[in-house]
Amino acid sequence: MLSYNVADLLRSAPGSSDQVDVDIEDLTLPAGLRLSRPVRGHLRLTNSGRGILMQGHLATALTEPCARCLRPAEARLELDLEEEALPTVDLDSGLPLDTSEEPDGLRLTDHHELDLEPAIRDAISLAEPIAPLCRPDCPGLCERCGADLASAMHHAHPESETDPRLAALAGIRERLQ
Repeated sequence: MLSYNVADLLRSAPGSSDQVDVDIEDLTLPAGLRLSRPVRGHLRLTNSGRGILMQGHLATALTEPCARCLRPAEARLELDLEEEALPTVDLDSGLPLDTSEEPDGLRLTDHHELDLEPAIRDAISLAEPIAPLCRPDCPGLCERCGADLASAMHHAHPESETDPRLAALAGIRERLQ
């Protein structure tokens, strides 16, 4: 868990801020996602008057299968975070605060700690590329036989070769001509 106690920042005047360096080697991500590089960057935590405003820039990379050839591909991600975390308990009295107005918002823990992992995990999930490529000019797989076209230098199929599933249609075409 990557958390910071922000009680002192909450007690300070609105607009006060702290800098946080982020260096996460391992992060629990949704199924199918795997970090290939650590999450690194800087965040500014600012007292917003209501809670803690987290702003910053992080960089990392994911290892995913290439959308064309299925080889492992590294997708670099640049993440810009800007999210406000609201307290769950009153700083002075320790009494629970009403969270019903913003039930889905990021919350501080009962000990006035800001857990960065959920916000970073969500940012990574949103920034994940739809179709990662191992390289921009990846030729992919042969649509007929599935051979990797990047490793098969002169890959070709005879023109007369007909897919057996389409043989009946080829016969109809010949009769119509």
